[in-house]
Amino acid sequence: MSTISAPDGQVSAHRSDSVPNLHRSLGRFDIMALGVAAVISADVIGQIATGGGEAVTWTALLAVFFLVPYALLFAETGAAFPQEGGPYVWVNLAYGRTAAALTTLLYWVTNPVWLGGSLVFAAAGAWDGHITYLGSGTFADYAFKLVFIWVSILTAVVSLRRGKWITTVGAVAKVAVMLSVTATALVYGLQHGFKGLSGTGFAPTTGGFLALVPVLLFAYVGFEAPNAAGEEMRNPKRDVPVSIGVSGAVATCCYLLPVFAILAVVPAEQITGVAGFLDAAALVFDSYGSAGHALLTTTSVVFVFVLMTQGSAWMIVSDRMQAMAAADGGFFSRALGTFHPRLGTPVRMNLVSGVTATAFMLAATLLVDGSAAADFKVVLTVAVTTLLLSYLAVIPALGTLRKRHPHVQRPYRVPFGAWGFRISLGLVYAWIVLGSFVALFPGLLERLLGVDYDFTGTWGVSRTVFETFTLGTVAILLAVGVLGCVIGARLDRRAAPTAAASAADTLPEFQA
Repeated sequence: MSTISAPDGQVSAHRSDSVPNLHRSLGRFDIMALGVAAVISADVIGQIATGGGEAVTWTALLAVFFLVPYALLFAETGAAFPQEGGPYVWVNLAYGRTAAALTTLLYWVTNPVWLGGSLVFAAAGAWDGHITYLGSGTFADYAFKLVFIWVSILTAVVSLRRGKWITTVGAVAKVAVMLSVTATALVYGLQHGFKGLSGTGFAPTTGGFLALVPVLLFAYVGFEAPNAAGEEMRNPKRDVPVSIGVSGAVATCCYLLPVFAILAVVPAEQITGVAGFLDAAALVFDSYGSAGHALLTTTSVVFVFVLMTQGSAWMIVSDRMQAMAAADGGFFSRALGTFHPRLGTPVRMNLVSGVTATAFMLAATLLVDGSAAADFKVVLTVAVTTLLLSYLAVIPALGTLRKRHPHVQRPYRVPFGAWGFRISLGLVYAWIVLGSFVALFPGLLERLLGVDYDFTGTWGVSRTVFETFTLGTVAILLAVGVLGCVIGARLDRRAAPTAAASAADTLPEFQA
C-alpha cells in the first residue's frame, strides 16, 4: 500500500486518485438526499407503531440519546477521513484488514438480504393490497419482485452522476409521503376524533423498551453510509457534517410524526407491522371523499418507488464498502473490487448483491407460507441484525482513530472537546451493545427483569431452534469472511509482485 504524509507532518486524510475510475459527482444536497434515502426506512414505521403510545416516547428519547451523539461522531470522522469505502477504511486503519473485512461483510450482507426479503415483500404487499392483485407465488408476483430487485441494482450500477437522481427523487418522495399522511391524519382526527389516542399510554415501560430498541436502532443507523462514496464527493470536509445534521433532523421528524399520526387515528392493537402505514393512509384518505381512493393508489405507487430507492441507496453505499474490502485483498478476489472505467461503479459487486438478493427472494417466496416460515423469519431477522453487529467494531474504531491520528485535520469536532467525544462514543456504543444483545437473545433480559415474554408465540419456534439459527447464521458469515481473507491473501502471494503492488494501491494508508 502507498503511504501518504502531509508536508507539515500531519496525516493526509484524502487522496483524489487512490481508487481508479471514480468521478466526483456528489454535492452537499446529493449527500443529504442519499442519507435520507438510506436512513429513513419506510418499511419499519408500521412496525414501530405496533409498540403503541410508548413507541412515540422511545422514538423521541432515542433521537436525543442515540441519534444526536451518533450523528456528531460520524460528522467528525466522516469529514476527517473521507476515503472511498468509509467504515471499511476506518476499521482498517484502527484494527487492521482482517477486522475491517469481517466488519464490512456483516455491514454489506444485511442489504441484499434486506432488499430480497423485507423490502421486496413490503413492496409486493403494497402493490397487491392497494394497486393490482398479484397473488403470492404467481408469475406476476415473481415478475414484480424480480423487477423491483434488479431496478434497485441497476440504479447502483449506472454512474453515480445519473443514479444519484433516482435516489434523490426517492428521498424527496419519501418525505412528501410521510408529511402528506401525517397532515391528512390530523385532518381526519379533527373530523372524526383522535380515537387511537383514547386509552393509549405514552409512559415508557421496560417491556416496550426491550421490544423497540433493536428496530429503532436499525431505523436510526446509517448516516455514515454516504461516506462509502467519500472520494466521489466534491467537498466532503465541508459537506459531510452539514449533510449528516440535516438528514438526521429530517429522519427524526419522518419517524416521529408518522408514528404519532398513525397511533392518533388507529388503535395500536389494529396496526399490523409493515402494512400499518398504508392501512392508516387508507383510513385517513376517507377525509377526501371520492378522491380518497385515487390518492391512496397514488400514495401506494409512490410508497413502492420509495422502497425501491431505499434499497438502491443502500446498494450504492454498501457495495462500495465491500468492493474496497475486495480491492484490499480482504474478500476472495481483488477483481470484485474493481470500478468500471466508464461508469465509476463496482459493477461486479453490484451483480453479486443482485444475485444474493434474488436467491433470498426466491427462497422467501417458497418458504414464507410453508412449514419453514417461522425458521425463515428467524434467519431474516438475524441477517438484518448483522448491521447492528457491524457497529460493534465501527464505533470504537472512531475513538481509536482520534487517539492514533490526533493531527489529522478535523474540519468539524464533537462539541465539548475530548469529553464530549468520549461521552458520545460511550452512549452510542452502549446502545449498540444493548440492541445487538436483545436482537440475538430476545426474551433473556425480559426474563431477568421480570417482564412477560411469550417466546414461542412471538417467533413460532423454540428458543433452542432460534439460537441455533441466529448464532449459526452469524458463525457462517464470519467463516465466509475469514475464508475470503485467506483466499485473498493466497491469491496475492501467487500474483506477480508488480501486479500485487498495483492492486494494493487502491487503498491509502496513513502515518503521522
